[in-house]
Amino acid sequence: MAETTAVNYKAALLAGGAAGTSVDVILFPLDTIKTRLQSEAGFRTSGGFRGVYSGLFSAALGSAPSAAMFFLAYETSKKSLGSFTAAKDKRRSAAIHMASASIAEVAACLVRVPVEVVKQRTQTLSTASSFSTFKKTLQAEGIGGFYRGYFTTVFREIPFSMMQFPLWEFLKSGWTEHQGGEPIAAWQSSVCGALAGGTSAALTTPLDVAKTRVMLAERGSMEAQGHMTTVLKQVASEKGLQGLFAGIVPRVMWISIGGAIFLGVYEKVRIAASSL
Repeated sequence: MAETTAVNYKAALLAGGAAGTSVDVILFPLDTIKTRLQSEAGFRTSGGFRGVYSGLFSAALGSAPSAAMFFLAYETSKKSLGSFTAAKDKRRSAAIHMASASIAEVAACLVRVPVEVVKQRTQTLSTASSFSTFKKTLQAEGIGGFYRGYFTTVFREIPFSMMQFPLWEFLKSGWTEHQGGEPIAAWQSSVCGALAGGTSAALTTPLDVAKTRVMLAERGSMEAQGHMTTVLKQVASEKGLQGLFAGIVPRVMWISIGGAIFLGVYEKVRIAASSL
């Protein structure tokens, strides 16, 4: 039993790292466009279509450990919580997937938030490099500056993952039943991931707008304090519903394609790594 657990942990780490890096590097330009659409300065002022790979280094550096930590926590929580319920209890299974995803997000954001801060600030200052943004943030705000928006990010990621992962698991389970109990292939997991990711992305766009505003805000400003409800109210009063859903098209495209790559690669590498 101990041997099997170790292999599962190893598979989760390898698969999560591979999946995270693949998505962040391949879809980085879409992420940059989404960030600039959501910034308070506006799309053109933040760089428009210029330098869409600004901040790629920080994203590539942090994507593997962030995704690996997420899936390690997700699989561990799912296994631990799953021991308290019957395998065929679909309602409790969904609750377990939601709880496991929430725990995993809290853990992954310890790595993801500093990466996001550097990445997004570099994306909206297209002449800057990730390293210069890192130095500037450290000098101006210290270590705490890299965790600006931590709770805002967690409050965005938890609702997203509580929708995405139960929906992903549900779609996979339904597809498995449809083909007579035969386990689905990695490409089928990709399709399920795209549907689950795109749906969740659309519904949580306002939370993503608030997170972006907090991370990009000037130090000492109201938005920099990180109060999500206050930021959402301000965006709504300034730009209405359109402002709350700024960047929804590239966000849904990015996460739908990203969900297909992320969860497809994860499934493929996890299966391969489990056999090592």
